[in-house]
Amino acid sequence: MSDARERNDSAQTLGTPQQKKRRPLFQLSPNPDAFGQMTEKIARFMGTPQFLLWMTIFCALWLGWNTLAPEELQFDPRSLNFTLLTLMLSLQASYAAPLLLLAQNRQDDRDRVVARQDRQRDQRNLEETEYLTREIASLRITLREVATRDFVRGEMRDIMDELAEVQRRQEELFARAEALAAKANEPGAPEATKPFDPAAAQPVTSAFDELSDDHPKMRKKKKVKDIDRSFE
Repeated sequence: MSDARERNDSAQTLGTPQQKKRRPLFQLSPNPDAFGQMTEKIARFMGTPQFLLWMTIFCALWLGWNTLAPEELQFDPRSLNFTLLTLMLSLQASYAAPLLLLAQNRQDDRDRVVARQDRQRDQRNLEETEYLTREIASLRITLREVATRDFVRGEMRDIMDELAEVQRRQEELFARAEALAAKANEPGAPEATKPFDPAAAQPVTSAFDELSDDHPKMRKKKKVKDIDRSFE
């Protein structure tokens, strides 16, 4: 029974058209930004010397006219203690206070947003600074393992000394070979009784080969000289 009753109620609810809500003819929905900007402009103008000057001139003219003018032309006579002027100044003061508070609240909101953005910017700058610090530290560690210019120059000087020693030995061998050749060509020199031994002439041949520019040692020496010249 309860299930059937619930189904009947739901059917009646769905079958009933929804009534239209009446809306007021004049609905006030001011734009918050536009209203806030207007209040800021009014509050900013009320805090300027121009406002004080115009307010002073207005009150002076009001009081002077209602004091010195004929009674028939006075609209706020002195006998009534300037009731209309007092009412106008009271209304102006009552509206000025909320306008100033609204402008102050908007300024506080802007300051809060600016402070949050500054805090986020400072946080990003701090993170970037920490990242750069770590990168610089890693570069320093890497540079410690890299050979310096003095180390490379020292190694090249050692190689140059070794090559100079090899060249000196080559020159000695070359001089000995020339001496042997000159001695063999002298008149009356005994002819060699032993057969020609290629192994015995190998040092002289290798010495002549090493003096040539195509030899690997000479090419290595030339390359080291070029590298040393580039560092200077």
